[in-house]
Amino acid sequence: MKQQHKSQKQDQKLRDIGKLILRFMNKKASKIYNYKQIADGIEYKNPRQRELVIQALHKLKAEDKIKETEKNKYIVNLQITDTLTGVIDFAANGNAYVKVEGIEDDVFIHQKNVKDALQGDTVLIVTYHFKGKKLEGSVLEVLERANDTFVGTFQFVPHKDFGFVVIDKKQINNDFFIPKNKINGAKDGEKVVVKMLNWDANSKNPEGEIIQVLGLPGEHETEIHSILAEYGLPYEFPPEVEAEADKINRKITAAEVKKRRDMRKILTFTIDPKDAKDFDDALSLQKLENGNWEIGVHIADVSHYVRPGTILDDEAYKRATSVYLVDRVVPMLPEVLSNDVCSLRPNEDKFTFSAVFELNDKAEVQNQWFGRTVIHSDRRFTYEEAQERIETKTGELAEEILVLDKLAKILRKNRIKNGAITFDRSEVRFNLDENNEPIGVYFKISKDSNHLIEEFMLLANRKVSEFVSLTRKGETTGNTFVYRVHDDPNPTKLEALREFVGTFGYKMNLANSKKVAESLNNLLRDVKGKGEENMIETLAMRSMSKAVYSTNPIGHYGLGFEYYSHFTSPIRRYPDLIAHRLLQHYLDGGKSPFAAEYEEYCKHCSDMERLASDAERDSIKFMQVKFMEKHVGEFFEGVISGTADFGFWVEIPENGAEGLIKLRDLMDDSYFHEAKTHSIVGMRTGKTYQLGDTIKIKVVKANLVAKQLDFKVVD
Repeated sequence: MKQQHKSQKQDQKLRDIGKLILRFMNKKASKIYNYKQIADGIEYKNPRQRELVIQALHKLKAEDKIKETEKNKYIVNLQITDTLTGVIDFAANGNAYVKVEGIEDDVFIHQKNVKDALQGDTVLIVTYHFKGKKLEGSVLEVLERANDTFVGTFQFVPHKDFGFVVIDKKQINNDFFIPKNKINGAKDGEKVVVKMLNWDANSKNPEGEIIQVLGLPGEHETEIHSILAEYGLPYEFPPEVEAEADKINRKITAAEVKKRRDMRKILTFTIDPKDAKDFDDALSLQKLENGNWEIGVHIADVSHYVRPGTILDDEAYKRATSVYLVDRVVPMLPEVLSNDVCSLRPNEDKFTFSAVFELNDKAEVQNQWFGRTVIHSDRRFTYEEAQERIETKTGELAEEILVLDKLAKILRKNRIKNGAITFDRSEVRFNLDENNEPIGVYFKISKDSNHLIEEFMLLANRKVSEFVSLTRKGETTGNTFVYRVHDDPNPTKLEALREFVGTFGYKMNLANSKKVAESLNNLLRDVKGKGEENMIETLAMRSMSKAVYSTNPIGHYGLGFEYYSHFTSPIRRYPDLIAHRLLQHYLDGGKSPFAAEYEEYCKHCSDMERLASDAERDSIKFMQVKFMEKHVGEFFEGVISGTADFGFWVEIPENGAEGLIKLRDLMDDSYFHEAKTHSIVGMRTGKTYQLGDTIKIKVVKANLVAKQLDFKVVD
């Protein structure tokens, strides 16, 4: 009996270890692990513990929960009902999908099985085939909350001394219960920030506390601060960070200049947007005796001022990027650094980190040099001023700008020839009055002056990356570096794009990467100026992977580069600051640091970049709705820009505003969504609204709080 009890105890112990193993392996369900990696992953490191891990692995294998791919190497068996770990993404109807790394299709979770999970949480799910159909799941446990603060509208319940906060995000269907002592002065109808305190297993609603009152919904400052609060973006620096920035020694000392290459006597200038306040890159140009051109790409030496381990650096890392909302910038660095100390302003000596190239007239790099420099910018150009010199060939420094333009055009042509894809989408911008009210809309379009700067920044980013990653013989160094990577497009999405554009008469060759890039460039060129241009550009972009930061140099598909890093904007991007530090480390003869720590930096910076991009997009949507408020009741011609089960979106080309037409508002027929052809089709009449079609619409509603426009079809 005692022996049986001991056996049961041992069996339970192995089951518990098995659960730990599966939880670890499910984080990357497609990865093959050896038993040492698994033991390290669950922190079972001494010989006795490792023996237990081996026994638990045998048990899991016998139960078909894992497969042995070769001797002592294991992978999760995804065919068996099991637990998986992933990130949950909610639809507006309350159903959700869980994205599990290594599994192509997201796991569907019915709204009744989401438990207490909220948008973006990391969850443990159990999977099964419901009625023998597609893989489904149920949430077992929330492993990690994505957020503990949310933005919403406070609703006070009269005579009850409590209230609820209705969350702005459509993906969060649960109102937060606010007890009397947690209301903290909020009034009925105000926008607030609520902090989640707890969620009782038997309660439908999480309990929260109001930690900030933002103001009345729809007001400009309220809505902008709501966007900042929703994405956890700080709109001011902690006093101690500002104090440290103010203490920085900004003197250009002779002792420091001695350590650098002095390039102050070489013609140097900046080219930036007319409203730019921080200038983090400059170009220098001089003709060499051999007839070649020496071109310096000079980048603000932020790493000289922002040192690892300081509170200034900690804050910059936390933010990871500057965020550009329609009416303000949320900077990565305090203003004293971004707009003054580090900014390459005209007629001032500045410390820089430079990539200096010797180019011949064919824009071929003959020599290169990387290192710390001191420069003196002679002139500040706006893009418009530089463009004027390119077009008229006259004006101050026209000759020098024309040389750079000629070389940039060759670099661009070669890049496209080698597989780069040329997405040249115009970006919507707003003219604002002194109260930040939108009084006009215009589109930012890249011209030759923009391409000029872009090409030399790309050259510096690529060459720095190659310098760190390759020996002179072209062999890989294995040095740890922070790369900007862009994976190949999703083959399924590319095939769908090929089929769809085929209905418009366009052809695509998907035989290999180079042919795909060639086809995409031809497609983007052929649709220019046509009704379907915007729609096909959008679909082509959706077929692309997202660019991220990584220590694994898989290349940058969109640019056609094998090695590529961000080096040229350390005032506004933290990965560039890391690149500066690592480059100097290698120039000093330092050994390669461990990649794992830098991979964590990469993940954080990628996450913050995505968050900043979402916040920027939300602020544009808000401003577009605000601009269209005064056009409610008016008629416009628009282009169908998106389709879904519940309706379709129409974009007004003249101002970029996008509005929704709900299927339930189409009264002449019952319509359904045909996903494959991106169409809305009438059941009785066969009448079709397809992506790219031009239709006449009426603006019927502008909802500032939801950042949504509602349109109506006008026959």
